Amino acid sequence: MSENGSQNGKTTGLVELKRQDFVTDQEVRWCPGCGDYAILAQTQKTLPDLKIPRENFVFVSGIGCSSRFPYYVNSYGFHSIHGRAPAVATGIKAARPELSVWVITGDGDALSIGGNHFMHAIRRNLDVNIILFNNRIYGLTKGQYSPTSEFGKKTKSTPQGSIDYPINPLCVALANEATFVARSIDIDVKHLSTVLTEAAHHKGVSFVEVFQNCNIFNDGAFKHFTEREHREDRTINLEHGKPMIFGKDRNKGIRLKGLKLEVVELGNGITESDLLVHDAHSSDPCLAYMLARMEYPEFPVPVGVFHAVGKPTYDELLEAQVQDSISRMGAGNLEKLLNSGDTWIVE
Repeated sequence: MSENGSQNGKTTGLVELKRQDFVTDQEVRWCPGCGDYAILAQTQKTLPDLKIPRENFVFVSGIGCSSRFPYYVNSYGFHSIHGRAPAVATGIKAARPELSVWVITGDGDALSIGGNHFMHAIRRNLDVNIILFNNRIYGLTKGQYSPTSEFGKKTKSTPQGSIDYPINPLCVALANEATFVARSIDIDVKHLSTVLTEAAHHKGVSFVEVFQNCNIFNDGAFKHFTEREHREDRTINLEHGKPMIFGKDRNKGIRLKGLKLEVVELGNGITESDLLVHDAHSSDPCLAYMLARMEYPEFPVPVGVFHAVGKPTYDELLEAQVQDSISRMGAGNLEKLLNSGDTWIVE
């Protein structure tokens, strides 16, 4: 591995690493067939392309199946407290802003007990990558409904069907002013790799929701739109600057009519010029929010980058305050601070 400097985890020198360099000697302990394997593989594949020294990566997780992730990536990592991974990541990034920090979480870990920490990490625009594995179920605790489970979902904890309305993770991220919001699917490995790469290169908070199949407790939760034979007709890949077209024959699209989106079929007077052109870089997240609310069967399910804008990051602003204080008041002295002002001696 060659030597090189780094800034915010993004480096300018060349670091020769391969996927195998990020594979650990730990046995990967997920159920056979779990979608987590695909996400792990694509993450390990993406990391070498970032040209960052391995010791400059930190993976932080909470509690859940996805939270075993740090054991399986050969870098620094913290398997932290339920829902508190964003808080731990905030401390790491504040102390060591040059590191590339990744938060690995699930729909239960991030959106139930961790909802408060999740929200504040996003609104602060902390320069971290938050990858949320969404399988719409509690897998580690054996199949209870989660914050993203659909209304009416029958599980061990909701035998008559859930009466909770589900959380839309993308909408939560956008409502808290996330500067990068994206979605991918575990089985679409090429797309997943592309999205992870874009998230890693973004300066600021990157939030990626990954639809991930739990083949034990919620098998086929996304099958109706993710399976290869009908994925093109039931999903739409968001591409900045391009009209929103989908379908195997590329003959359908999304049009903005007033304040509502609608599906139209090309032909009979409707052309590509009538379709909505995706603008991921708009400073106004309203359209991204509308896209995030598109659901099958009324709409194709959107994947790709919904929103990507620039804004000063929390760690940058914090460091600027520290340096300003030092320039005005001089470097701090902890011993002097502890022994200044009123002191007491307890006999």
